[in-house]
Amino acid sequence: MRRRAKLSAAAARRIALAAQGFAADRPDGPVNAGHVRRTIDRLGLLQIDSVNVLARAHYLPLFSRLGNYESDHLDRLAWGRKSQRGLFEFWAHEASLLPLDSQPLLRWRMQRAAENAGDGKGKLHQFRREKAAYIDEVLREIADRGPIAASELSNGGAGRGAWWGWSDGKLAVEWLFFAGQVTTATRRGTFERVYDLTERVLPERVRALPTPSAEEAQRELLRLSARALGVATEFDLRDYYRLGVADTKARLAELVEAGDLLPADVEGWTYPAYLDPAARQPRRVEARALLAPFDPLIWERDRTERIFDFFYRIEIYTPQAKRKHGYYVLPFLLGDRLVGRVDLKADRATSTLVVPALHLEAGQEARAVAGPLREELRLMADWLGLENVSLPRAGALAKAMATMR
Repeated sequence: MRRRAKLSAAAARRIALAAQGFAADRPDGPVNAGHVRRTIDRLGLLQIDSVNVLARAHYLPLFSRLGNYESDHLDRLAWGRKSQRGLFEFWAHEASLLPLDSQPLLRWRMQRAAENAGDGKGKLHQFRREKAAYIDEVLREIADRGPIAASELSNGGAGRGAWWGWSDGKLAVEWLFFAGQVTTATRRGTFERVYDLTERVLPERVRALPTPSAEEAQRELLRLSARALGVATEFDLRDYYRLGVADTKARLAELVEAGDLLPADVEGWTYPAYLDPAARQPRRVEARALLAPFDPLIWERDRTERIFDFFYRIEIYTPQAKRKHGYYVLPFLLGDRLVGRVDLKADRATSTLVVPALHLEAGQEARAVAGPLREELRLMADWLGLENVSLPRAGALAKAMATMR
């Protein structure tokens, strides 16, 4: 019978933080492209989101772990020349940037999409069934004219409204993207995706990598999830790369049998857990970071509550009168706890990092949080190229920060 690890809630929290890179010091000196690449390799992916109140979502997890770094390092890895490229875009945990070497691990998902047999994206599957000839026409145009944006297609059609009301052209290129036939060549202007044939974008060495079976690819994706999470429930592991329920259950049993995952019981967790056998188990974590809403440490809200006793929901889509904490709120990690929430906005016209609201978590001492948070806000302003930090006046945390010099 396989042994079961037994973990206290505090130990599980420190394991999760270490797995996400928060048990290590930030680089001492300038951050280079190698730091960026290694951080992404540790996380496995970065979720892409176009909301740009502060900075787009894929840039923020790197700042949280590395501090002040040049976002151009990420841009070159994601959308630079073929010789520079180290990342590709695909649907993993939502739209994501992933290391190139993981591309073969998602070919089974592309194949299922190409066969109209994949999970999710029902709208795209329906479009393929109804307009296969049109999609083929769009693919020929990309082959002839690419790289090309959906808005540049000769017969793209009109959009169907402001919110995800995609035109036929956009639906066609997104189906081709999901099926792996095209990929992102670059991003332009307002973050518009530009498509080209996959073989013209990905380096030859990546395209030449062998394609694993769906089962082996799923096992490896779960290993990557376990490495990034440290300790996790079945749902946590499945959610990281959005694997199917049946596939996950079958692969987890195989990984446990092989000793690649250890069954675990965590104090206070309702569901059984799995521990990465190689996970670090530090006695202390001395972290300091502002966390974006789509940071992989906290993007699964039930896990965030389970690990940190921290109920968190992003309120972008909540009417202003019903918001509790603000529009774009970042939890503040100090030590191994989430100790506050910071509503943030980059006002580039006035070169100011605006803090509309600060919220201290229950049981936290305002003066103990104020100093580290003030330093982190200044660091973020420097990273964003903003001269000023504008703090609110109301609240215990704001008052504590106001008395500091």
